Amino acid sequence: MAENQNNDAPRRRRPIKLTFNISWIYIILMIGIAWMFFNQDGANPQKEEWAEVQKQWLDGDIKEVVFIRNEFEGHVTIKPDRLEKFEESFGGKVPKKSPHFIFLVSGSFNAEEMFGELNAQLPENERVKVVIENQENFWGILEWLIFPILLIVMWMFMFRGMNRNIGGGPGGPGGIFNVGKSTGKLAEKDSIKVTFKDVAGLYGAKDEVMEIVDFLKNPGKYTALGGKIPKGALLVGPPGTGKTLLAKAVAGEANVPFFSISGSDFVEMFVGVGASRVRDLFRQAKEKAPCIVFIDEIDAVGRARSKNGGFSSNDERENTLNQLLTEMDGFGSNSGVIILAATNRADILDKALMRAGRFDRQIHVELPDLKEREEIFQVHLRGLKLADDFDLEFLAKHTPGFSGADIANVCNEAALTAARHNKSAIDKQDFLDAVDRIIGGLERKTKIITPEEKRSIAHHEAGHATVSWLLPHANPLFKVTIVPRGQALGAAWYLPEERQLVTREQLIDEMCSLIGGRVAEEMITGQPSTGALNDLERLTKMAYGMVTYYGMSDKVGNLSFYDSTGARGYELTKPYSEKTAELIDKEVKDLVQMIHDRTLKILTDNKEGFLALAAILLEKEVIFAEDLENIFGKRAGARKEEEEVSEE
Repeated sequence: MAENQNNDAPRRRRPIKLTFNISWIYIILMIGIAWMFFNQDGANPQKEEWAEVQKQWLDGDIKEVVFIRNEFEGHVTIKPDRLEKFEESFGGKVPKKSPHFIFLVSGSFNAEEMFGELNAQLPENERVKVVIENQENFWGILEWLIFPILLIVMWMFMFRGMNRNIGGGPGGPGGIFNVGKSTGKLAEKDSIKVTFKDVAGLYGAKDEVMEIVDFLKNPGKYTALGGKIPKGALLVGPPGTGKTLLAKAVAGEANVPFFSISGSDFVEMFVGVGASRVRDLFRQAKEKAPCIVFIDEIDAVGRARSKNGGFSSNDERENTLNQLLTEMDGFGSNSGVIILAATNRADILDKALMRAGRFDRQIHVELPDLKEREEIFQVHLRGLKLADDFDLEFLAKHTPGFSGADIANVCNEAALTAARHNKSAIDKQDFLDAVDRIIGGLERKTKIITPEEKRSIAHHEAGHATVSWLLPHANPLFKVTIVPRGQALGAAWYLPEERQLVTREQLIDEMCSLIGGRVAEEMITGQPSTGALNDLERLTKMAYGMVTYYGMSDKVGNLSFYDSTGARGYELTKPYSEKTAELIDKEVKDLVQMIHDRTLKILTDNKEGFLALAAILLEKEVIFAEDLENIFGKRAGARKEEEEVSEE
């Protein structure tokens, strides 16, 4: 209806504006080249000897001859009614345009005398028209020059486009002639609008970087006591935790210029380019001091240098790293230039880069906890239209281990889900569906699953749910589903407690809940399936971690073979003997067998409830914690907490 009303209203004609675009030149050039090649349709003269031309002349076949004196070349045009006679000479296709033949003669050829003698032998009405001229061959010269001219023009326009892409082209700013210039982007202090108010959570990290802001604002406060301003700080943390945003907030709070560059921007195929760009970056930073230089993903250029440099290392990357180390030592501590760098792979950085005097501080940006997730949700929910009964605290509890980028993705996905269902506001279910989609993938209800496979999946997931519900230290269950999602045919969703320390008893309970699906399959069908692959992979890693890392084996003892430096990754030998390796394998197998037997006893003792849960799961396909509470009563962990409270 709205469209019909708009059609009745008078429309304003917008003036047509012709804007010049550089692509027009390319179009004109292509049209010109096409015209040159295709404009010669029909003009395909055949080469003949002068003797054959004389015969045609006397036979009365020739209409006109144009002789170019300075080229010693003659162009012959055949009479239209005689063209069929020469059809074989043209390969069966008679040309429409003249000349039809050309002939070449020597410099001693007397054109006037020869043509006059031939015309004298013919009747006056059949004589051939003769034109003798000198031709200025400008087109021939142009044919030689047009191709190199086109190459030069295209080359100039190509590099002109590179010059406009500051930091975006292969040569960086200024094109290939300034390939050694820094590709860092400069944000002047007035253009940075990000402050600490835009960074939710990250309490410990913000406290540390606030000192850097204070250094830049009040340097005399610290230098008066003899202190030195730190040269650099390294932001270390998982991807998506807000390291880049935190660096921008530091520049915004300090109100200073901000240079941002990626570690990969230093690396180029040309030798010496990386080192030159490092020098140019620090030169610009000194001119803009006080300022902040932020190098994102510094592991691309700061990777530990290899000992056998002739075989496995990239010499250009190492030269760039050496120049970076030299430049960080080259400016004074009170010059007002502070280097911030970010990486999620601090274990592979070169030790010389990590030492004090270069990066004086390492600021760990960890995944947000419950309170920090609530604040991050508040930031990303500002522009969303939420339902009146929306529970922010519940959503924060439902997203343990999510980074700031993950939370932003959840909010956007929830808005898309609500719009897909034509809702006027975003409710809790939309956020839950968004979390499920991000973690597990898109639902695949159309996937073909046989009834036997569906029953096996239901018993598998019911086994996970039953064991985790009956063990006090297992992660609290939220819901169970047998709807295929992503690569999984079913899933059990937990809300893990955010523990800093995990005891042996807690690890064993979690491992029992992991193997609960496999044990349930063995109880019902009598044979295992391939559906427990992911569970067994996680179980095996946890078992080996308990024995080899955490010292939780009586026979192996309080030993840990964990290498926090990552240097052991280059070694081909194990840090223990073959006898110890056999002992470790035996301890892991005994531990897994003990967990299997314990899980089997739990499911056997509660078989009736386990089968009832599987039946409900087959019927509803999705069940929640309330359904398990109706069958088994309150969760074991909740009962234990109530007992501890009553004892107090």
